[in-house]
Amino acid sequence: MKQDDAPVLTAGQDNKQIMGLDFHNPVFPLSALAILAFILYALIYPDAANGQLGAARGWSIEHFDWLFMIAGNFFVIFCLALVLLPVGRIRLGGAQARPEYSRLSWFAMLFAAGMGIGLMFWSVAEPVAYYTDWYGTPLNAAAGTAEGASAAMGATMFHWGLHPWAIYGVVGLSLAFFAYNRGLPLTLRSAFTPLLGRYTRGWIGHTIDIVAVLATIFGLATSLGFGASQAAGGLAYLFDIPNTLGTQIAIIVLVTVVALFSVWRGIDGGVKLFSNINMVIALVLLLFVVFTGGTLLFVNGLVTTTLDYLGHIVPLSNWIGRDDTTWYHGWTVFYWAWWISWSPFVGMFIARVSRGRTVREFLTAVLLVPTLVTIVWMSAFGGTALRQSAEGVGELANGIGDVSLAMFHMLEQLPMTTLTSSLAIVLVLVFFITSSDSGSLVIDNITAGGKTDAPRSQRVFWATLEGVIAGVLLYGGGSTALSALQAGAVATGLPFTLVLLVMCFSLALGLREEQRNQRLATV
Repeated sequence: MKQDDAPVLTAGQDNKQIMGLDFHNPVFPLSALAILAFILYALIYPDAANGQLGAARGWSIEHFDWLFMIAGNFFVIFCLALVLLPVGRIRLGGAQARPEYSRLSWFAMLFAAGMGIGLMFWSVAEPVAYYTDWYGTPLNAAAGTAEGASAAMGATMFHWGLHPWAIYGVVGLSLAFFAYNRGLPLTLRSAFTPLLGRYTRGWIGHTIDIVAVLATIFGLATSLGFGASQAAGGLAYLFDIPNTLGTQIAIIVLVTVVALFSVWRGIDGGVKLFSNINMVIALVLLLFVVFTGGTLLFVNGLVTTTLDYLGHIVPLSNWIGRDDTTWYHGWTVFYWAWWISWSPFVGMFIARVSRGRTVREFLTAVLLVPTLVTIVWMSAFGGTALRQSAEGVGELANGIGDVSLAMFHMLEQLPMTTLTSSLAIVLVLVFFITSSDSGSLVIDNITAGGKTDAPRSQRVFWATLEGVIAGVLLYGGGSTALSALQAGAVATGLPFTLVLLVMCFSLALGLREEQRNQRLATV
């Protein structure tokens, strides 16, 4: 690297050391103050906060649905192009860099951080909801028909397949490339260095990182709060343990304590361990559903789910002249905004564990492998649930009542219900733990100015804060306050959509320059 090309940022630049903490100034204090201000507002005026932020979310979805859809499609095409183009041979960290983690552990961490917890509930609830017209049907397919079942599976895969992972891939690859190949700090602002130059060190850069912190911690706290309610609902359904506020807060405390243990041990001793445990439990549950739900039906489901996905991906990607506006805004555009708001967290974590991979290997793993795993998972869980609903078997015959119970209603019609449902609850909790600790590591990374070796006490601070936010809001404002927090997280999806589009341009410039430098080095 020539002197003129020296990085304008270095990890830990502008950091302050106070009371054993090593944090970036002003990202850490301003993030903490903004979080505190929002929590106080949501507690004191929960209805007003929910109404205002809900209106902001609704406005962004209604008026910028076209932007979300265009961006989502562009991210998929952009990532696939990078896989096929010669820049795919570029290795993250330089030609001599080698991966730190085995492929299996790497895949496990990618999937657990990305969306493992969501699939536990929505793989059953979502296709049945579409099939039974719970909140509209995709492309106005007739509910309760073969056409409706095909559209339901195709739309569910559309929401959990290539598009969300392309969003994560863009952020993850950008951060990994600029951190490992350009020597910049592992923070979101670094991805804009080719465009902003030294301005990334100023308030533009500070603002990018602060918004990333807020979106990450609000998204995590929301998931933890609603997840505690869902887990408590499962315990009440199975074991008659009262689904009270005390039960829900006890679950938050349990998850937070275990997450603190994991965060304290770091990626190798914590996140990787729990991610591998996740995959083992998920595999056991998957195989159980496959064999008890009908192996031949599952094999047939793999084919039909894939065809349903491929057959609906183009019409579902369209945003012009849609007749299913209620469904389209309530599901697809909401999902795109949610995935984008989560992209700083998931993308940075993916970057953190991906040093040594080539661009082609990175995007293939991030884009295609999770999509294939999701097809398998949806074919087993979603396919079984749809059959039960269509054949009038069990509670799912009546459609979706309580989303948190959909998985348990499906398992109720299979053998060993109590055992498998208990395993599902354990899997949900472990997924929450991996999301919490990986999120804490990411927030710590940003607020420490890109340092990956900040004091453990900082990781503990953020992991504790996630649990405190979820517990306090649940206690003080209930689901209304949590809904406000979720609306706030989703509302950040609109500005972040523009940020990600600019990030693609910046990444393309960086990769082209890297390829040119490599060519010159071999001459």
